[in-house]
Amino acid sequence: MVEMDNAQTTHIDVHHVTRVEGHGNIVVDVKDGKLQRCDMQIVEAPRFFEAMLRGQPYDQASHLSSRICGICAVTHATTSLRATEKALGVEPSDQTILLRKLNLNAEMLDSHILHVYMLVAPDLLGEGSVIPLAKRAPEVVTRALRMKRVAGNICTVVSGRHTHPVSMTVGGFTHLPSEAQMIELHEQLVAMRTDLDTTIDLFQNLHLPSFERDTEFLALHLHDEYCFMDGEITSSDGGSWPVEEYLAVTNEYMVDHSTAKHAHHQREAYMVGALARFNINHDQLHPNAQAAACAFDMSSKCINPYWNSLAQIVEVVHCTENAILITERLLQHGIVPEEPSPISHLSGEGIGACEAPRGTLYHHYVIEDGVLTDANCIIPTAQNLANVEADMRELVPQKLDRSPEEMTTALEMLIRAYDPCISCSAHMVEVNFVE
Repeated sequence: MVEMDNAQTTHIDVHHVTRVEGHGNIVVDVKDGKLQRCDMQIVEAPRFFEAMLRGQPYDQASHLSSRICGICAVTHATTSLRATEKALGVEPSDQTILLRKLNLNAEMLDSHILHVYMLVAPDLLGEGSVIPLAKRAPEVVTRALRMKRVAGNICTVVSGRHTHPVSMTVGGFTHLPSEAQMIELHEQLVAMRTDLDTTIDLFQNLHLPSFERDTEFLALHLHDEYCFMDGEITSSDGGSWPVEEYLAVTNEYMVDHSTAKHAHHQREAYMVGALARFNINHDQLHPNAQAAACAFDMSSKCINPYWNSLAQIVEVVHCTENAILITERLLQHGIVPEEPSPISHLSGEGIGACEAPRGTLYHHYVIEDGVLTDANCIIPTAQNLANVEADMRELVPQKLDRSPEEMTTALEMLIRAYDPCISCSAHMVEVNFVE
């Protein structure tokens, strides 16, 4: 719903924002040219996964955690495993680490391709959704599906399936891919380079909104690779922190209009996700991904949140090339049959951190006698919400000379640029006690 009394008084009430995962509303009030209200309301019901984990055996935590999200199931499972392994003194083998990194690269590919092609591209190509886009430009949608299929194949080979992986376990895998499967994946990844080139050409010629707002960016960082697992929490404003200090970095707090928490660090808000990783880790990108960034005239520090979609394309190129290198390394050394690494004790506390497509994900477990007694999960979308609203508050005054419909479109595109996974982020419930 959009109401306008005059050019300086506007009310926008969008229920719900489309082409995002989950349910979120936009509420904006402008009166006499002054912004009175600007909310990104999260109205999803809370899901209480942390409570579900308590009382569960440690070896079930990753399987339960993967159900937090059907899109980021691999990342939740991997982050859960790292938390459990740190708590119980487990050291995964080099082969396990390589297979996990291959799996994370595949999930990044799958999610980013879904977002830029199915959710963002319709806006840029003048369509209301991917359905009319498929009718007008079927080659665009079939290209996306072709690349997504490669990503899904990798997850299936490595972890049994993409959505809620079944063969990932504490210390390793219960099933390992064959050499023939790895050769086939390598061939599919190499063949995907043609579609990547066409993707870069397509988005080079699409217009993203011009809007900039400086903010703090946070991502995991390692000095010798573009980091998706472990590493240190690193800020574009300066400073690095071990993942064990994640609570001092994320600083979650509640707001009245959202069932998801907000977060802040060295400023009022920060951003995580592809653009944050690009700004912090661009030197570790594969040369082909750096070339893709140059094709978009994209350099660090990029402060246009709409360009998060371009950063995702850069990461798609990087993840493809990195997956090719990992498959080659695994084939060179051979897939060695091995049992999962053993646990050294049954009680402990551990914190795992991985980069999900939407940003840094944390799982924190306390385990006593093999059973989880406490759990905490910090979700990327929740970390981004305060930054989304800060962007909205900066954007609206710049759009007062536009029609309410144009302002609404700009706000919806801004929220879609963050690629929010709203269902994951809902961790609170409002309770009204009646005497």
